[in-house]
Amino acid sequence: MMKKFVKCCRQLFVWNVRQSSHRNLAFFAVVVTLSMIATVMLSFPLSAQIPTRPQIAELRGVWLTNIDSNVLFERDRLKSALQNLKQLNFNVVYPTVWNWGWTLYPSKVAQKVIGRSLDPEPGLQGRDMLKEVVNVGHQQGLTVIPWFEFGFMAPADSQLAKRRPQWLTSRRDGSKIWKEGTHDRVWLNPFRPEVQQFIQDLIVEIVRNYDIDGIQFDDHFGLPSELGYDAYTVALYKKEHGGKAPPANSKDPEWVQWRANKITNYMKRVFTAIKAAKKNCIVSVAPNPQRFSYEFFLADWQKWERMGLVEDLVIQVYRDDLNVFKSELEYPEVKAAKSHIPVSIGIITGLKRKFVPMTQINQQVQQVRDRNFAGVSFFFYESLWNMTKEAPQQRQTGFKNLFPTGTSYPNLLAGWKP
Repeated sequence: MMKKFVKCCRQLFVWNVRQSSHRNLAFFAVVVTLSMIATVMLSFPLSAQIPTRPQIAELRGVWLTNIDSNVLFERDRLKSALQNLKQLNFNVVYPTVWNWGWTLYPSKVAQKVIGRSLDPEPGLQGRDMLKEVVNVGHQQGLTVIPWFEFGFMAPADSQLAKRRPQWLTSRRDGSKIWKEGTHDRVWLNPFRPEVQQFIQDLIVEIVRNYDIDGIQFDDHFGLPSELGYDAYTVALYKKEHGGKAPPANSKDPEWVQWRANKITNYMKRVFTAIKAAKKNCIVSVAPNPQRFSYEFFLADWQKWERMGLVEDLVIQVYRDDLNVFKSELEYPEVKAAKSHIPVSIGIITGLKRKFVPMTQINQQVQQVRDRNFAGVSFFFYESLWNMTKEAPQQRQTGFKNLFPTGTSYPNLLAGWKP
């Protein structure tokens, strides 16, 4: 039909030119003819004009935490949340399983080391929260990747810290407290064999006992660079440096690299243990941008990725300034990772005391899509539509507009290609 119309208009144009002896009349005929063509073309649906790109996989995730949120503390509320996420075309959830010095699932490993198998939160008692997420999540077609949120970090007053004080690391002055907002934290020494074994045992316990699709780590799988001056680590450094003590400057490049390399070696060990327990378990990492992760947390995810230890990368780009946000997406290590594995971007949707408008979320998602990243994940569930100044229905409509149709989770193990 369109071809016939264009042919007719072309004939009309030729007739006008032949009939007119005046050049301006011919020009007028051209303008009229092109206007008619444009009007008719615009009247057709867009899909009739431009071939649509086939639906591709896109990661659409959200983190479920127990900080400022009770979504994990009630069976029905958790089930409803997962169903709602599926209806809004999300496809992956990252439920926390290690937080505040406790496991959020019944753990024999935790029972042995900490003296309690489960976080004492009343809403978790008599349940296996992780099993519920896996069962309901899979029923809804969601990918479930537990998040090992606290890594080597623990509250200063936790049972873990009290029962295993020799496991803690410190600054050069001997102080151990590390502030996270208003909270006092301490850090398990990632270089001690007993600590390494404990953390690995927790991870493998999850991988073996639950039908999870993967497991996720973040910067807390590293160590704040101001720490690492405990007696054990100092002795280890001296042993490998001819008796020389670590530099007094915690940011000394060689000292930073030495500790970061030790953590990388441990990451390789954990990756191997995960794959030995379940070869198709995806190893996901959700760090800050590389410079911050490396310099402040000794987490050299760029190196991990090059070594093949990361199969799913979700970079936390929690920025309000759109130009700063965009700049973080352009770094060489980010582009390099994109050519190897699915790389998604973590976007903040709000905190207890921080409101993020839907307009900002929309803009950032668009920037991610414009650069062909694998997808987006939002931090965190409660601030999607519950903890916000905008009406819940308005927010849910906003996410529905972002994800109007369902799509699959981009999976490296299932043949994902860059």
